[in-house]
Amino acid sequence: MHVCSYKIPGWLMRHCTGIWLLWAIIVGLLMSAPALAQMPTTPVGVDTVLQEPLSQTVPVIGRLVAPQSGEVSARTDGLVVEFLVRVGDRVEQGDPLAILDLDRLEALALLQEAELDEFEAQRATELAREKLARLQLERQAKLRGSAAFNQSQYDTQVQEVGVARGSRQEMEARIARGQVNVALFRAQVGYGTVKAPFAGTVTLRNVNQGAWVQRGDPVVTLINERNLEIEADVPANRLLGIAPNSIIAVRLEDGTQHQAQVRAIIPDENPASRTRPVRFTPQFHGTLPLAANQPVTLLLPVAAADNVVSVHKDAVLRKGGEAIVYVVQNGTANSRTVQLGEAVGNRFQVLEGLEPGDVVVIRGNERLRPGQKVSYPGQPD
Repeated sequence: MHVCSYKIPGWLMRHCTGIWLLWAIIVGLLMSAPALAQMPTTPVGVDTVLQEPLSQTVPVIGRLVAPQSGEVSARTDGLVVEFLVRVGDRVEQGDPLAILDLDRLEALALLQEAELDEFEAQRATELAREKLARLQLERQAKLRGSAAFNQSQYDTQVQEVGVARGSRQEMEARIARGQVNVALFRAQVGYGTVKAPFAGTVTLRNVNQGAWVQRGDPVVTLINERNLEIEADVPANRLLGIAPNSIIAVRLEDGTQHQAQVRAIIPDENPASRTRPVRFTPQFHGTLPLAANQPVTLLLPVAAADNVVSVHKDAVLRKGGEAIVYVVQNGTANSRTVQLGEAVGNRFQVLEGLEPGDVVVIRGNERLRPGQKVSYPGQPD
């Protein structure tokens, strides 16, 4: 520097200084190259290209219905003296719901039992009378052929046996009828306790305590909310995508996804709406506060599923009218132009550009450049 300052012209001095600055920049870049090579990779989220049966779906609104629901009616006449349940109570099959005042029927049942005892006593009398008539007939028969035999007395005795037998049979018929009457009145007394025909929750008490009810009058309304089905009015042109026992997706109002099995397609089309009712058996997971008439969304397939290659929607970038996907190979992300088909759920059908098993970037792909190193959870060494 001393030589350049005092023994050469100024213009040459300025040229010398520029050379030294360029040389310093080159040396600095060479020294930083290893550090640049060690820069960290870009973390991304990835997904795998799949080949699976996919079908486009259409949402259809359905509702939860209870196959076991309705009014529990009185099976006999009586006064409601006590309710054993309140609205909202959960009961099991056979649990008592209400008590009717059946003192009158109880008295009538006792009267029928007393008459039955009387008939049985009369039958015993008639049975003894018949036995005696038969013994006398046998004595008359032993005298046949002797001078003591009297044909007129013999014929009269035969008639006595027939009358005694008829009286005994009449009493047996009365006893049978009396037994039936006793059973009927005892059944009526038993009906004085109104019982739950199925497990469920009480939604309504149809009468007040102290009201008189007749046979067939509703007393309590029950609904079994733990055995619900789904019913939906499906457009007739959407029935091609479903069949009995097929599984479809169901979404509740809280956003949770579940499944349901097609139980029956009811052959009764509404000519105005061109829809048919379809019943589904839901497969709900977890404890859910479900209720009858609660709306649900059914994702019905438009047609039978096809085995197609699909990619996650988040992997697709739109650039210049083309669909771009970043494919990761050996830790490097490279862009690839793809041709897409229809959207099915959160995936696109892939017509060209990807193969099953390709790993594509679905998070962080907006800031990537071709050839950029990336890292993701579960990345192979």
